[in-house]
Amino acid sequence: MSEHPLPASGLTAAPPAHARLGLVAIFGATFFELVGYFMLTPLLLLRLKDSGESTALAGVFAASGWFGIFLMVPFASAVTRALGRRPTLWLSALIPTLATMGFALSSWLPLWFGLKLIAGMASGLRWVLAEAIVAEFAPPAQRGRYVGLFETLVGVTFVVGPLLLAWVGPQSDAAIWLAFGCMAIGLGWSLLIPRVPPAADAHEARVGLGGVWHALAAHPLIMTVGFVGGFFESGLTSILPLYGLALGLGAVVSALLVSASGLGSALMMLPAGVLADRMAHHSQQRWGDQRAARLTLMRACAWITLLGTLLIPFVAGTPWLAAPVAFVWGGAGGCLYTLAMIDIGSREQGITLVNSTAVLVMSYTLGGVLAPALGAAALQWSPALGFPVLLVGVAALGVWLLRREP
Repeated sequence: MSEHPLPASGLTAAPPAHARLGLVAIFGATFFELVGYFMLTPLLLLRLKDSGESTALAGVFAASGWFGIFLMVPFASAVTRALGRRPTLWLSALIPTLATMGFALSSWLPLWFGLKLIAGMASGLRWVLAEAIVAEFAPPAQRGRYVGLFETLVGVTFVVGPLLLAWVGPQSDAAIWLAFGCMAIGLGWSLLIPRVPPAADAHEARVGLGGVWHALAAHPLIMTVGFVGGFFESGLTSILPLYGLALGLGAVVSALLVSASGLGSALMMLPAGVLADRMAHHSQQRWGDQRAARLTLMRACAWITLLGTLLIPFVAGTPWLAAPVAFVWGGAGGCLYTLAMIDIGSREQGITLVNSTAVLVMSYTLGGVLAPALGAAALQWSPALGFPVLLVGVAALGVWLLRREP
């Protein structure tokens, strides 16, 4: 997986043969680690409740993992430059594995909080670095396909992890060890990643907060796309059951709205990536240069999000529309994130790419955090007016900002 500076045309040279092994290893490691993570998170919350802890404390425990991500993401480039990309990936896989063993061997609550925070920091590090490496080392003409496939794989783990937990049973002593086993397999896959030479810009690129700020100032579009994508794909998903209940739907149907959103995300990201490849590499450049083609797709996704959101006033009288609207939110939001990742992977490499990926992750997470907080407040205030106005406002903002992008 050798590295070369981006040529003036914005295209990378074809990756060497062993880049494929590196990509396969990252795909496998990410899959097993996230399956373990999505088994472990609900399992630990259930055990906290079984031990008599309050719902508020369980919520704070879950939030500590996200706090760890927020702490680490701005410094992902600094850690990567100091350790190198392959050792950083190893470290980010090792820490959650050891943390899972700690959860299994001890029930001391302060230790659990510390382990959750540290594991969250490692997850944030891996999130940024794995995304950046997949985008950088994918074949240039198939970057959209590889990034879309990677994002789809991540989405599948949201389903597989909880299903494994349900199959084993959250009360079973074997559940946490199965999660540990998945983490350990992910670590083993990480060890298969071939040697990655130092990034070409390792000595020149800014790192830490300065690097993140520089990336944000240079490409503010990433912030826009990431925020809107996170708001509609990740953030709204967490409150869709509340929306369903506000519409008068039953508890089961309301819960299934989450599945509709997840299905939209899982089914649409790979086709969006393939379409991005075809439009960007069209022989007659029908859509303009490669960046213009990707921007066209982003604008289309933003418009689809807005048009889907404009259907909200009709959902109250036609409840069956709720599932298609949730599908559109999940699919369009996930596609926005995928297209942004393809875009920055096509024009940047090395530490600079890590910085830009960190900005994308931070903006996506910001949207994911604000959506449930603002959305729940809007639902409580006025399901028929406040909630639609909030969502239409965010979707319209995305459309407007993308239209202004040259």
